[in-house]
Amino acid sequence: MSEQVQPPQTQPVQPGREHDMNPRPEFEPRYPGVGKLADRVALITGGDSGIGRAVAVGFAREGADVAIVYLEEHADAEETAALVKAEGQRALLIAGNIGEESFCHDAVGKVVEAFGRLDILVNNAAEQHEVASITELSGAQLEQTFQTNVFGYFYMTKAALPHLPTNAGTIINTTSITAYHGYPTMLDYSATRGAIVAFTRSLSTALADRGIRVNAVAPGPIWTPLIPASFEAGKVARHGASSTMGRPGQPAEVASCYLFLASGDASYMSGQVLHPNGGQIVGS
Repeated sequence: MSEQVQPPQTQPVQPGREHDMNPRPEFEPRYPGVGKLADRVALITGGDSGIGRAVAVGFAREGADVAIVYLEEHADAEETAALVKAEGQRALLIAGNIGEESFCHDAVGKVVEAFGRLDILVNNAAEQHEVASITELSGAQLEQTFQTNVFGYFYMTKAALPHLPTNAGTIINTTSITAYHGYPTMLDYSATRGAIVAFTRSLSTALADRGIRVNAVAPGPIWTPLIPASFEAGKVARHGASSTMGRPGQPAEVASCYLFLASGDASYMSGQVLHPNGGQIVGS
């Protein structure tokens, strides 16, 4: 794939409406599968579009069946499920709010009932909202952002843990470059991403005796539906321009990090964070 990308669209779209984006985000895996995840089952939250879609298709190409958990973007979720099936794997769609603990418990139950097992959990769903100043950040927004971006990860992990196999289970959390560089108009979002870094490191230690690896990925500016849904048109058009590479990344350029961490290639890695961020230097 050429590194020349078209300027992002400047018309807002709803979160998850990937089919409305121009240009469309690139999710297609770049290499043939070699069975790195053969006979495994993955649950991916926020798996309907963006990074989640690219991870779902990448996992399927490597032989995994995939459960896609999403909020309400049914059209995108169905398209992603079709892409998983086109790779010769089974797909399960589960719609609901990961900020509700009962939903997370039920979702994991549906995965185990449908596929008979669960090997990989990818906590990826998140929300973000811009505000000009902390004085404009309402308590309701603060609670909602943490409910999805932090509580949801805790709830889904709690539900999945009894089913993850000893010495083979894997958890991968999505954090963000904002956990390291901050973001002045997304204080609550940045704080949740920092919390996920600490959660990843602590959980990796807590689960070491079970041989369950816990790692994270901290993307930089990636072209996903969350961008035109979160920012005004001028900022969308400049998305990624401040990165060292001078462009936004594509979901396909991030998904390979998740595949690496989910596979046996990362068997000696836990508590770590990978940084597909366009060349920005951060402390790990």
